[in-house]
Amino acid sequence: MSNEDEFYDAVTGLDSDESYEGVSEASFKDALVFEGGNQKNNGSVPQENGIKKHRESLPAPMFSRNSVSIWSILKKCIGLELSKITMPIVLNEPLSFLQRISEYMEHTYLINKACSLSDSIERMQAVAAFAVSAVASQWDRTGKPFNPLLGETYELIREEQGFRLVSEQVSHHPPVSAFHAESLTGDFVFHGSIYPKLKFWGRAVEAEPKGTITLELLKHGEAYTWSNPFCCVHNIILGKLWIEQYGTVEIVNHSTGDKCVLNFKPCGMFGKELHKVEGYIQDKSKKKHAVIYGKWTECMWSVDPQAYEAHKKSEKKGDNKKHKNEEPEGAENDDADDMPDVQETVSVVPGSTLLWRIDSRPAHSAQMYNFTNFAMSLNELEPGKEAILAPTDCRFRPDIRAMENGNMDEASQEKERLEEKQRSARKERARNDEEWSTRWFQMGTNPHTGSQGWLYTGGYFNRNYQDLPNIY
Repeated sequence: MSNEDEFYDAVTGLDSDESYEGVSEASFKDALVFEGGNQKNNGSVPQENGIKKHRESLPAPMFSRNSVSIWSILKKCIGLELSKITMPIVLNEPLSFLQRISEYMEHTYLINKACSLSDSIERMQAVAAFAVSAVASQWDRTGKPFNPLLGETYELIREEQGFRLVSEQVSHHPPVSAFHAESLTGDFVFHGSIYPKLKFWGRAVEAEPKGTITLELLKHGEAYTWSNPFCCVHNIILGKLWIEQYGTVEIVNHSTGDKCVLNFKPCGMFGKELHKVEGYIQDKSKKKHAVIYGKWTECMWSVDPQAYEAHKKSEKKGDNKKHKNEEPEGAENDDADDMPDVQETVSVVPGSTLLWRIDSRPAHSAQMYNFTNFAMSLNELEPGKEAILAPTDCRFRPDIRAMENGNMDEASQEKERLEEKQRSARKERARNDEEWSTRWFQMGTNPHTGSQGWLYTGGYFNRNYQDLPNIY
């Protein structure tokens, strides 16, 4: 499938309600529903051993993207801000970016593990593994999430994994999504706001991470902060789409001074570094205690720094002999950035400890937008939930619902209607000299970094949803 037939965004979900001439288009979720802090049995969803079962497939497979030419759209938009280009809905995946953010929580067990550990270096190892796992679902996810409407929300409660999450689209231009997750047993809080900056390089789109992510381990009185790596989607005009994550991620424990520096490596000339992550953990005196290594698409390990260095020296000698007479292979298509052959296994250093391994995707994932099992259930709307969820929840978006059901014409029409409704509402506020007011998040100062960000003000799970905007 050529990249004239697909579009990028594995990260941002950026879209627009702005139309330019020639551009616009014509859980495990718990079996208990939390209401005001009380647990209320739904009783109408499948159960297995007392645990809520979630769907393992979408209602319909994804549509072919063969009929869409990205270049025919982009060539008319030279000089325009990329985030303001309205893309054909066939290039989307049936999730809102707010739902995509909730995929950070797929491996919540790593946070729970960190909470249970008594040693701060071991806790940092678990937190580092969680930070890497949070971007793992982006692997091969070349469909773009729907850009959330201003005021849109999403909630996710997973009793089995021990957390609940709420997110809100707090700004439209620039698009900013704020989220807040908390342990059901009071062990942790995980929050942040995401507003990536896009750069268009002709063949690729790069998303620069903006916004700080904060994890608080309440039992230990610790707060960790970091930002996500860069994400680049190659071949948006021609060739096979492929995704690369790169850049330095610095995780800081603001209580102990411990730091983990992770290097998401670019693939390099021979593709040897594709997907690789390598870094170290040091204390406040800059003494290195552990090396972290692996692949963000596969697994992460921890080992003693001296053992790692000795292994790398031995490995380097072997590579020099192996590649001494090798010449770089020519690309099959000089107009495309061909993805290197993926080396799926990580060379494990003797004495290493496994920190995290990715879950296998369902066998039919390729026909379902390359969704993980976790992602497959995020837009599920169980019987009886309509009366409990906030009316601004993503699950009620008619364009996403229609796309999920395989009705692309209806999805496209609904998306245009919602964007026009959002434009009209903005113009009405401007006429009345009214400012948009967020409901569940407010701008404030992150006490650990001193930077400004969107902080949860509480109250969402009290289920008082009066006076919410009518956005759908």
